[in-house]
Amino acid sequence: MTTATALTGPARLHLSENPYGASPLALAAAREAIDLTEVYPDPARLSPVAALAAHLGVAEDQIAVANGSDELVLLTALALGDTTRPGVTTAATFPGYRICLETARRGCTEIPLTGPEGVDTDAERFAEALAGAGIGYLCNPHNPTGALLDRRRFDLLVAAAERTGTPLVVDEAYAEFAPAGSPQVLDHLGPVRASGAPLISLRTFSKAYGLAALRIGYAVGRADLIAKLREAQGTMPFSVNRAAQAGAVAALADRATLARAVALTAERRAWFRAELAARGRRSLPSATNFVAVAVPDSASAERLLAERHDILVRDAGRFGLPGYLRVSLGPTEQLERFLDVLDELAPLR
Repeated sequence: MTTATALTGPARLHLSENPYGASPLALAAAREAIDLTEVYPDPARLSPVAALAAHLGVAEDQIAVANGSDELVLLTALALGDTTRPGVTTAATFPGYRICLETARRGCTEIPLTGPEGVDTDAERFAEALAGAGIGYLCNPHNPTGALLDRRRFDLLVAAAERTGTPLVVDEAYAEFAPAGSPQVLDHLGPVRASGAPLISLRTFSKAYGLAALRIGYAVGRADLIAKLREAQGTMPFSVNRAAQAGAVAALADRATLARAVALTAERRAWFRAELAARGRRSLPSATNFVAVAVPDSASAERLLAERHDILVRDAGRFGLPGYLRVSLGPTEQLERFLDVLDELAPLR
């Protein structure tokens, strides 16, 4: 078991980092790999590709490894689907999809969130929009709300991608934290369960695995789409460093450390939401390692928490969802301090 190295400075509750630290096996492998800094890393990423294929039960040609999933968002925008048509995503989500689509000069259509509180993915409208789009981006579990699509809505979107032929990229950066049996792209991949839909899942070692500083993520999906991503990666063949590749392979072998981080996160999430409720504060249900906390003025709250109390949180208004703070499930003492300070800064009326 390991715990994260304590950092001096502000309470870091803004980037969904793992407070429990990375696997000791991953750290040892990364340190050993650093000894060969004069040697370029493997441009084909063969070791992590093989390890991931075995871990996920898919073929190696269904895996592309990259410098974090951020790189893969850009590569998918550059290389997949009909590039003469705009991409589609939901409103009020990770802004990287829109930014990358606009950088690739494709343009972006955003489907508003729906539901009683305006935080639910409108799967029906999204499915309709895929027919006229060149590519679709969906975040599940959703960032910044923490919401998880149910099976019916997820399968509806997969069917729409298969029917229209429009690639659907599902950002599953927080999937390890979701309950067992939650819908995911892997349900539709592999030699037995392949649906034929043009699907890509984006995953990362930054969250549950605690390797954020090493910058490594991967795509898993239909082989022809992965081949296009790998071709686009030819422009940056050494983007995944040697330490990251070695650390990721070792992290996959240490299932106990991952299971511990996921279990502790679930416990802390339940405790934090209960504490919020006991103080009369509303939060959104979450399947991730962060919680969206309702506040009257999220932009002001983010600024005052940082300036006056050295507590960093994320104003969800930056994503297009004002009125919520996205709070990472960091160390308990930091969350307790956040709760106390929030009562002072934003007292309930």
